[in-house]
Amino acid sequence: MSKRPNFLWICTDQQRHDTLGCYGNPFVHTPRIDELAGTSALFENAFCQSTVCTPSRASFLTGRYPRTTRCRQNGQAIPEDEVLVTRLLADAGYYCGLVGKLHLSPCNPKVAPVSERRINDGYTAFHWSHHHYPGLARPADEYQQWLVNQGITYRSKPVSGAVDVTLGMPVEHHHTTWCAQKAIDFMQVAERHKTPWLFSVNIFDPHHDFDPPEELFNRYLKMLDKVPLPSYVPGELDNKPLFQKLDFHGQNSDIDWPKLTPDQHRYIRAAYWAMCDLIDMQVGRMIDMLRQTDQLDNTVIIFTSDHGEMLGDHGIYLKGPHMYDPAVHVPLIISNPKLFPAQRTAAMTELTDLAPTILELAGLPIHPGMQGRSLLPLLTGQASSHREDVYCESYNAMIKHAEKPFVTMVRTAEHKLVRYHHLPGVAGELYDLVNDPTETRNLYDDPASQALKTRMLERLCDRMAETVDPLPIRQANW
Repeated sequence: MSKRPNFLWICTDQQRHDTLGCYGNPFVHTPRIDELAGTSALFENAFCQSTVCTPSRASFLTGRYPRTTRCRQNGQAIPEDEVLVTRLLADAGYYCGLVGKLHLSPCNPKVAPVSERRINDGYTAFHWSHHHYPGLARPADEYQQWLVNQGITYRSKPVSGAVDVTLGMPVEHHHTTWCAQKAIDFMQVAERHKTPWLFSVNIFDPHHDFDPPEELFNRYLKMLDKVPLPSYVPGELDNKPLFQKLDFHGQNSDIDWPKLTPDQHRYIRAAYWAMCDLIDMQVGRMIDMLRQTDQLDNTVIIFTSDHGEMLGDHGIYLKGPHMYDPAVHVPLIISNPKLFPAQRTAAMTELTDLAPTILELAGLPIHPGMQGRSLLPLLTGQASSHREDVYCESYNAMIKHAEKPFVTMVRTAEHKLVRYHHLPGVAGELYDLVNDPTETRNLYDDPASQALKTRMLERLCDRMAETVDPLPIRQANW
């Protein structure tokens, strides 16, 4: 490929890896992403570095760990001196654009009454809308402007008998559809110019509230009895850390798990999947426009999410200081058949690896502050493995817990260790992922597993040490 590639970077919000047909879900309807995956590198073991939005996004946009960026919690602002990969691309001549949420700074109307505070992030086109709830909208919210310009009033209605499920806007007026349309508009203009581009499509769905379009939700209502219940074994939280027991009763999510009927659990899962189906439809529209404008061959498509969603598994909804795979295991698809072949790889990867990968694909040097590792050797077939383990952390990331949870995780292909620092009682989790893939049996205090626990604690200590900021660069021997 003679010219520098474009990048269409699609990042959904709170989407688990198992929400797509290409990742083995037999219920969802995701033909366009499944088709894309068939010509792409599909990463079976990609993991986020935080279980909530702001620290995760700061991490993968800088290629650095949450504690390194000093952006460890929702509601924090990314420091001015952090360098985003989009800024590096912009400095090298790329035209960068964004639609949807950025969420690198507080998004509370009382804190930021007009828009979200920005640093020198490299985005020139900036179509900002943090979420689609009109009651929280601000004047800079372009989705609300789009609705107003069409004479459309935002509306939703509760689903009878359901908990935390509403029917949202129809497909043609949905926030996800608007995000895709802004990307399509951008591509149509970009076709006329020779400037390479990156466009971030930061879709809010399938983040709660669970409010899909009625026409997509109805598909699941017709097979509601087939929608599986959450993965939960009664009593499994007895030897697990305190915060899980609190969130079992809805401290963080306001969803009191044991009070829901089986159908109410199914309603939530069905609504979540319907939101994923809508994402698939809009991804298809964006790919169609790349093809129509003859930009597909020169565009690297990245599809991922910032973190997962518990969705009732282990008795917990939404997110929090929980390191189960539903919360940390995310989809990752990278596509450009002209640059690298289609493959499914089981290599362990982190979202920190995306920024250096993008720079290397663009022919640019890796920024010295980055801690991620480029995936290019995997993409081109020069390597079959990437990492021995992945790391994730949560430091007081949510505000509803009275105590401040400080949690770190290390995961290999076979085992996972989670440490709840300074927590009385059960202070950690240890899972044998080969024999217990659903992470039900906590072996942390099991006498027969203490040698494994020690090895995993050493591994966690090593990974925590690696989060030390590599900057500033050493300039002399003394």
